[in-house]
Amino acid sequence: MQFTRRATLGALGAAVVAVLSACGDPGKPVASGTDAPFAPESATPTATPTAPPKPTFVSDYTLPPVVDGLAPVITKIDTKQPVVFLTIDDGNTKTPNELQLLADYDYPCSLFLTKSAIQDKPGFFKDFLGHHCLIENHTISHNVNMVKQWGYQQQLNDIAGMQDYAVQQFGRRPVLFRPPGGAYSNAMRAAVAAAGLKAIITWEAKANAGRMDYQVGNSLRPGDIVLMHFRPEFAADLAAFRAAQQAAGLHVVLLEDFLGLA
Repeated sequence: MQFTRRATLGALGAAVVAVLSACGDPGKPVASGTDAPFAPESATPTATPTAPPKPTFVSDYTLPPVVDGLAPVITKIDTKQPVVFLTIDDGNTKTPNELQLLADYDYPCSLFLTKSAIQDKPGFFKDFLGHHCLIENHTISHNVNMVKQWGYQQQLNDIAGMQDYAVQQFGRRPVLFRPPGGAYSNAMRAAVAAAGLKAIITWEAKANAGRMDYQVGNSLRPGDIVLMHFRPEFAADLAAFRAAQQAAGLHVVLLEDFLGLA
């Protein structure tokens, strides 16, 4: 009997060891149906970071009115707010990366478009309207010599024609005008006002050929109106503007918003 009791206890002990071996270390969970170690789920999910809200600025600038039938000429906005205004002209190149870059940087902008440059594909520019951009008047013909070659009526016809074209294509009548090449005269100022536009917009800084050019100083200043173009070097020009804008600590805001004309 003593032998039988020992044998029974031995068999029982072996069975217990076998069960424990099959279950594994009771202090370590085992993944079901796999030999891979168990990876417990995190108790608290990682929050997705959100972009900080964009600052808002109250305009401290009043747009001069039309006086004696002449539209005002605005080269720079006189403001103490840390803002800069991006404007893009013509519309000759039309590539998806142009809109994508503006969207990536979250840049609002004023597009001074000319019919002769965009009439082959005006629908391309409709997508910009959904990214806080507005389309303004840069004439039908883009005749850079119109001030010297044309009188009042021919200038008015060209400017007013672009007004009608913009309404037809984009559903909004422009409120700002940019002269081709930047030259203007009193005859042009009168034509601009007669066409229902509020101001002529020029510039003191521009992004060109992958660099910044300044008429005054060597950096961007609050209230600067920056000129760019839809050209093959668009990405390089925008990168130059972005570097200057960030170095100056300025925020890009829509010119029409700041002027109360949006």
